[in-house]
Amino acid sequence: MLTGIWLLVALLVAIVLMIVLISKFKVHPFISILLVSILLGLFVLPIKDIPGTVAAGFGATMQGIGIVIILGALIGFIVEKTGAALTIADSVVKVVGKKNPELSMMIMGWIVSIPVFCDSGFIILDPIRKSLSKITKKSSVGMAVALSLGLYASHVFIPPTPGPIAAAANVGLADNLLLVMGIGALVSIFALVPSYFFALYIGKKVKVEVDEEEDVNPNAAQEAFDQLKASYGKLPNAWLSFAPIIVPILALSLGTFANILGWTTNNPIFAFIGHPIIALSLGLIFGVILLHVTGKLNKFYEITNENLKVVGPILFITAAGGVLGRVISAAGVVDYVKGNADVLKVLGILFPFMIAAILKIAQGSSTVAIVTTSAMMGLITDPASMMTALGFTTPIAAALVVMAIGAGAMTVSHANDSYFWVVTNMSGMTPEQGYKTQTLGTLVSGLGSIVGILLLSIFFL
Repeated sequence: MLTGIWLLVALLVAIVLMIVLISKFKVHPFISILLVSILLGLFVLPIKDIPGTVAAGFGATMQGIGIVIILGALIGFIVEKTGAALTIADSVVKVVGKKNPELSMMIMGWIVSIPVFCDSGFIILDPIRKSLSKITKKSSVGMAVALSLGLYASHVFIPPTPGPIAAAANVGLADNLLLVMGIGALVSIFALVPSYFFALYIGKKVKVEVDEEEDVNPNAAQEAFDQLKASYGKLPNAWLSFAPIIVPILALSLGTFANILGWTTNNPIFAFIGHPIIALSLGLIFGVILLHVTGKLNKFYEITNENLKVVGPILFITAAGGVLGRVISAAGVVDYVKGNADVLKVLGILFPFMIAAILKIAQGSSTVAIVTTSAMMGLITDPASMMTALGFTTPIAAALVVMAIGAGAMTVSHANDSYFWVVTNMSGMTPEQGYKTQTLGTLVSGLGSIVGILLLSIFFL
């Protein structure tokens, strides 16, 4: 077995191998992470301990977060399929106004992507962007960037999106999702503000064909938007549309405050309602109500089945990440780091940010970068974890680490990221224009986020 500095060398080689398998040889992340975990185990663990370590890491991760990821994603699918996302977007436009179309697009993207994947969110909201661009005669590119970065901010920072949920579980905050949501909402402001000004700036610099068109008929644009809404059939009202998102947050808040006030000792009902599984189940109930109101209840089975097909790979990647984290913990890597942690402690919260950014740039998937990095960091309750070695041992510290990982996982989106192609193709941009807008925009957003996280760490760490 390897010891000392060779443990870190083995870990570095394992990470490089994982990146090469995923990005160059197109091996599925689940297989890549699992294979690398086993290979790393052969060098750093007694061979008899490897099967048990693999099974323990896989099982513990699935037990802690599997149901929560499934429920959160299912709520998002229902919000998407019922047209509730359109109602939410319409509500934002009415509140913010058509005079600030970039801001409207960014806010509606930020809200919609809390339950809905950013790729799907962009596809759903893009017709609204096109319509609003024609009506207001504002830059189509600027609005596309604003929408894209608004979606991205909540996608990497705020549960119940699968990445942040998995990261919360991996660092020991599975039962404290409200904290992650709150910190995620706060940190996303540091991403959104510079992203908004970047969208305004780049919209003046980069033009696509639709921006060059003259005498666009606003009525035709409004008619196209009305046809889009009609294609969903009966749309839910604003209250029902927001309910599947708001109700779980209220339930989690009730559980948290009841625990602070000591109510849970004699009234276990508060702890029950505030548990993430139950809170999201309540959100799902309102999702079912959405299906009933919109006449799509007969599609519940189909939507659930589609959701499981999409979430399945994420669950397995998350579980494989748990295996990698367990191998790292069992290998004694952290003991060596503790004894030589001066350099890493100087980096502090930048360490998980840089690891996630390297993984993101190399293989393209934000979710894989978030899951893998958070698994490497380990639990705040585990004395053998990287979190403990670096001094991140409190819930607020763990939440900021999740945010730093999310910031890294959005830095940057380029040609190996499916989201890059969704945004550029649907916006009518060339790949070169995509690098100037989407890639540079995610860099601005990621750097803005980590600056905000560093500021918060001064006060909370």
